[in-house]
Amino acid sequence: MESSGVKFGTSGARGLADAMTDEVCYVYTSAFLKHLAAEGMIEAGADVAIAGDLRPSTDRIMAAAGRAVLDMGCNVINTGKIPSPAVAYYGLVKGAATVMVTGSHIPDDRNGIKYNRPDGEITKVDEAGIKAQEVSFNDALFGDDGMLAEPFELPVVAGEAGEMYVARYADYFGAGALAGKKIGLYQHSSVGRELMYDILTGLGADVTKLGFSDTFIPVDTEAIRPEDVELASQWASENDFDAIASADGDTDRPLLSDELGVWLRGDVLGILCSAYLGADAVVTPVSCNSAVEKCGLFGRVIRTRIGSPYVIAGMVEAAAAGAECVVGYEANGGFLTNSDLSRDGKTLTALPTRDAILPIVSVMLLSIREGRTISQLLADLPQRFTASNRLKEFPTERSRAKLAEFAEGGAGAFEAAFGHLCGAVADIDATDGLRATFDNAEVIHLRPSGNAPEFRCYNEAAAPARAAELNDACLAVMAAWRT
Repeated sequence: MESSGVKFGTSGARGLADAMTDEVCYVYTSAFLKHLAAEGMIEAGADVAIAGDLRPSTDRIMAAAGRAVLDMGCNVINTGKIPSPAVAYYGLVKGAATVMVTGSHIPDDRNGIKYNRPDGEITKVDEAGIKAQEVSFNDALFGDDGMLAEPFELPVVAGEAGEMYVARYADYFGAGALAGKKIGLYQHSSVGRELMYDILTGLGADVTKLGFSDTFIPVDTEAIRPEDVELASQWASENDFDAIASADGDTDRPLLSDELGVWLRGDVLGILCSAYLGADAVVTPVSCNSAVEKCGLFGRVIRTRIGSPYVIAGMVEAAAAGAECVVGYEANGGFLTNSDLSRDGKTLTALPTRDAILPIVSVMLLSIREGRTISQLLADLPQRFTASNRLKEFPTERSRAKLAEFAEGGAGAFEAAFGHLCGAVADIDATDGLRATFDNAEVIHLRPSGNAPEFRCYNEAAAPARAAELNDACLAVMAAWRT
């Protein structure tokens, strides 16, 4: 772990594709399976499902992981190129561990492997257990370059996992649920682009495919590219869409625009989805829009650290406290459910991992139910607006050192750096990174990325233009901290 340059955390292994040699991926996957075996979660001969996204390095890494699965005495199920939530759902239904090769939204010179237990995402406890494993292998298995000495071919793709994912939504919502809705589908290089089309058309929507790409595009739903903002505006002006839908590389983080082609922030999308589902407890990270509390729609709101394991732990807490419809979402829009959802005699079983499909469909259905456009639904919410972006190639050690300076300096340090933008500090929240709320109710939240050398900044203000302006100004200040 120390020598490879490939870091490991709860999302799995992440690093430069060149650093993620076959040997590194083999060892990480072996350690994951050894941990599950030690905890009694899998036995010899157990099925392990493998999937991947559309990055150029994904096939090779899937093969290395598959070889590790086989050598650990397990059965490899190749579910092909499908979304992260699809392979996770397959694992939950089948009681199988799953391996998803994806770098999510980060550039294609990087990649990653996400691991799921048979009963869901790995936890922080699992992370420690995986790190503690010792893995042995024959040196002849790999060449001097760390690549497999002999190619390994995965089994033929089994399409059941993708089919199950499509059926999950078709069975629950019904064939005509989105009848009359015109949706633009920005496909780009998202691994779920065809399954999204199948789901939306299967629910009765009139769907137009847009922006297909043979090369990987790093769509980040928390830091939407200017070109994607322009594309959505252009497509909306040229077509009579009710919305434009999309997702990130592994289709666990949604993008949805209103009828004007304005992309919704993921945390606002989460509020609307939670409202449609009738949630009585909502769990969301500290970085998300405070409109979730201010709207008064939910009996309980739990704030957590950033990351799906913390959201999942919060959902478990809410359910234990007696909440009946427990959901969670992240600032990236990924939506999680801890409760089975029932309507008209049908049940949508809980899927406690990030999913892009449920929030997209739910907000479209909320629009139908209320007889209002998406922009009108947004206007009904408390007018709090967020913006976020990140500085790329910002050394993690440097960003953490800077946060330590602010933690030591407190309000005075924040005011010295950002007082010219927001004035005096009213409160500092250290739940995850440092989130300063100023006397004018504006927010500056600084946090190093957990999976890339990036320094993120989240802002909140009373108007969208002000939130965006504040975010740009903060990033300009932060850029001087690189050295």
